[in-house]
Amino acid sequence: MARETDFISAMTDSDILSRLPERLKQARRAQGLSLEAVEKISGVSRSMVSQIERGESNPTVATLLNLTRALNVDFAGLLGEEVAEDRVEILHEHQTPALDRAGDGCKIRILSAPQDAGKLEVYELIFKEGGKLDSKPHSRGTREQLIAQEGRLAVTSGVARGMIGTGDTARYAADVPHAIEAIDGPARAILMVVKF
Repeated sequence: MARETDFISAMTDSDILSRLPERLKQARRAQGLSLEAVEKISGVSRSMVSQIERGESNPTVATLLNLTRALNVDFAGLLGEEVAEDRVEILHEHQTPALDRAGDGCKIRILSAPQDAGKLEVYELIFKEGGKLDSKPHSRGTREQLIAQEGRLAVTSGVARGMIGTGDTARYAADVPHAIEAIDGPARAILMVVKF
């Protein structure tokens, strides 16, 4: 979903980012994985994983993606709060975890609940004019649905390309390289990632 040069430069709640090292360590230990095993599965060096777990390094979005896939959790699962099933959870806008990819002109707000990790992920995408979100292939069978809330977006999935405007929905394979790009001005959309 990002290039190695992209950094998690802003979160809407600084406490969320401070939880990342411990949550990452818990996810790794819950699966009984050593640092070496995570390195083999994710491609992220053992020393980098260790630095992130100690809170000594801020990972790039691409590094976080590799780690979340290797540990079978999503961003919300790492950064969000655990919620009880017998209550209504209210997450105010300023509490919603977000990744600001300023270099690509795209802000990603994580709307899905931690317990939905690996099944259904929901994000709000906020693009500046010309902003783009390039994604590597997800696991086999993964599909995405993109609902344009404002502006116009170009969607590429493999070699296929389509355009949507406000109120339109694009459905496409996400187990191939895919991209979303704002055209003719800024844009906002809801992205749903469905894993089978």
